[in-house]
Amino acid sequence: MKTKKILLAAVLFVSVLSACKKDDDTVEVKEGIERAELTFTEVDGHAHGDHFHDLADKTGVTPIVVKFNNKGAAISGGHMHIEADAVYKIQLKAWDYTGKEVQNDFIANKATADNYKAFFVGGNFILNANTTDESGAIFQPRETTYGDGTAVSGTGGIGTTGILSYFTVGHGNEGATKEVSFILRKLNAGVKANITRNDWNRNDYTTAFGGQDVLKLNLEIHAEEGHAH
Repeated sequence: MKTKKILLAAVLFVSVLSACKKDDDTVEVKEGIERAELTFTEVDGHAHGDHFHDLADKTGVTPIVVKFNNKGAAISGGHMHIEADAVYKIQLKAWDYTGKEVQNDFIANKATADNYKAFFVGGNFILNANTTDESGAIFQPRETTYGDGTAVSGTGGIGTTGILSYFTVGHGNEGATKEVSFILRKLNAGVKANITRNDWNRNDYTTAFGGQDVLKLNLEIHAEEGHAH
């Protein structure tokens, strides 16, 4: 009987140790974005007011890829030289801490996309909508479909988010290096419907459009006429 009690105690002790080891081995996965990229690819098209006309991909163009860490700091390509009058397609990619690519999760369907909007803040840009000679900057989110394949809705670009967008500096902004931030913001309910195409560069976006930033990617842009690399 004594031997059986000793064996039972030993078995219980080993079981407790095994349970503790399993608990200790559990890895808690961090939430949020571990890394991100913005890819700038020159395209055909021209500026008109607060948006673009006749956008089309070019062949033989080398994209500019800017890579960011989990704090939004550029770790590669963060000081860009681009052509002032050129139009660039901007594509966002982002990965969570499991290595999953997640940018399309923000536009999975209309109900989800209604909670998110991209801004391109900083730079003290002259906005094209405020010029008479089409010499200013435009940033235009321009997805045409949600992740589920349905068409993006809303007039004046209200339904778009900015996972795919188009940008030009405009020759009115060429010269000095500009510090800018690409921001993807999760908005409070109903806020997105109040954001117009001309709100993309507002320094007061945090108070004007309630919510919280999901991504804030910081980079520098130096635009010159006929000079890009």
